[in-house]
Amino acid sequence: MNDLENRQHAKFMGVRGFGVTHSADFPNTSLGSQLFAALAASITQLDTHAATQVSGFGSAHEATSNKSVTRQALRDALKAISRTAEAIAEDTPGFADKFRVPPVGNDQNLLHAARAIAANAAPVAAQFISHELPADFLADLNTDITDFEAAFNQQTASVGTHVSAGASIDQAIADGLKIVKKLDAIVRNKYANDPATLAEWTSASHTERSPRRKKSTTPPPQPPPHTA
Repeated sequence: MNDLENRQHAKFMGVRGFGVTHSADFPNTSLGSQLFAALAASITQLDTHAATQVSGFGSAHEATSNKSVTRQALRDALKAISRTAEAIAEDTPGFADKFRVPPVGNDQNLLHAARAIAANAAPVAAQFISHELPADFLADLNTDITDFEAAFNQQTASVGTHVSAGASIDQAIADGLKIVKKLDAIVRNKYANDPATLAEWTSASHTERSPRRKKSTTPPPQPPPHTA
């Protein structure tokens, strides 16, 4: 969660604490008691979504690193096949046309091209092997394709989890703020003649301000001395 979301979470915790302290003043059947219970549920949801968001972010970061490694392995394998196809094309014009490596920048195109190259290489594998590609180069290529696709899908899913959790956090905070607004009216009415408890409520239900940045103490540059 960002700084504002953390400060709102702290506000909800303060309000929940107030409700626990003064629970005897709010019977279970009262609207106030129900709202304090609803806020506690919102806090639980918020904590769950926050944990999911952190987990999704970590998984996305890991998947991005894995995707980079598997992408490079796949491109290296395709380049070796393409390079060999160019050599074969010296005696078989046009042979290399089916083994072009796509330009960098689009992972989906890379996967499509890799699958096409694997399919095109299968019937003529012997020619590649005769040029000293490993006998299992096609099996290795298909493994590289599978690994890269898995990393691609993992990253997509992890980013989706992170984004979804962020949206859920927004909703949980919106719900919590609505509950606190309702409680504010109830508490102020109930303790209208109790300044000490009202002051406690005000302290519990306010949102901390974000810390201000310190102003730079570096003096401004001075103009050069005037010379006649």
